[in-house]
Amino acid sequence: MKKSLAYILLLMLSTTISCSSKASDNKAENKPKEQVAAVLGSFNSDSAYAFVAEQVAFGPRNPNSEGHKACGNYLVDKLRSYNPDTVIVQESVITAYNGDKLNMKNIMARYNTASPNRVLLVAHWDTRPWADMEGNIERRQEPILGANDGASGVGILLEIARNLNIKLSDCGVDILLVDDEDYGNSDGFMNNDDTWCLGTQYWVKNMPYKAGERKPAYGILLDMVGGKDAVFHREYNSHLNARAATVKVWGEASMLGYESTFINKVGGTVVDDHLFLTDAGIPTTNIIENMNPHTLNFSPTWHTHDDNLDNISKETLDAVGKTVLNVIYKEKKR
Repeated sequence: MKKSLAYILLLMLSTTISCSSKASDNKAENKPKEQVAAVLGSFNSDSAYAFVAEQVAFGPRNPNSEGHKACGNYLVDKLRSYNPDTVIVQESVITAYNGDKLNMKNIMARYNTASPNRVLLVAHWDTRPWADMEGNIERRQEPILGANDGASGVGILLEIARNLNIKLSDCGVDILLVDDEDYGNSDGFMNNDDTWCLGTQYWVKNMPYKAGERKPAYGILLDMVGGKDAVFHREYNSHLNARAATVKVWGEASMLGYESTFINKVGGTVVDDHLFLTDAGIPTTNIIENMNPHTLNFSPTWHTHDDNLDNISKETLDAVGKTVLNVIYKEKKR
């Protein structure tokens, strides 16, 4: 994913936007600092971290690599082990912006399919084939490990699947692991949006829902959610186009005592999977670090070889995982 040119303007506007939001959107700022909501389920940050480590052990998971093939099989088997109603695997060969032919595998596990009210949880599982932000120029053409940018969101969703195997939510939950997100063109700011999120673009054109079946009411995207001391501002497009889902997530985080991690202010705008899902009728909020205090952008490890297990925080995984699990456990069947 990348920032758009509008990000520069949003840095100047974000304070004004966040202050002018409706009162209902800013409830999280008015909550007491201590935890006021019970933690639902049994989300375990050690388990989520282990899932991250198991992915990283395959090495880089860039499309067409051996690590990519092995990890894709691992993810299918792991999700099936947590007894969803079904696991749907989409496989295709798609063409990247530079003409490369990419083996794509989207993986979706569906829980409680009898419920008409559904939530979509999403993370990408592929990794960047180039370290284009790496300080060592000689290593920029090497693929990254993607412990944060790829494995962290998937690790949390696997831990949520483990919880759903123990206790279903009243609502239906679709866990979608998308491929080929990070093969996009990072040159320049404009006109490259469609080069990213190729697996999601394929999925929205081939949604595996039956005729007459309702789409998920909303989605939650987890991307780069394991960094040390990470903070998550409301991503601008999520704030604008998936407001209800964004308020739900940031409000729940506040009630769980994670106000210092989930910052209730608007951050930058990000080109990511949520844009294509929202355009397809599933308003999706993006939990992503997009206002790191050191970079005013993504994590300092983004698209570098420092994106490894040494820079993954169990505390961050815990805050994000418990927040998302609480959100879906509070949803009703309707």
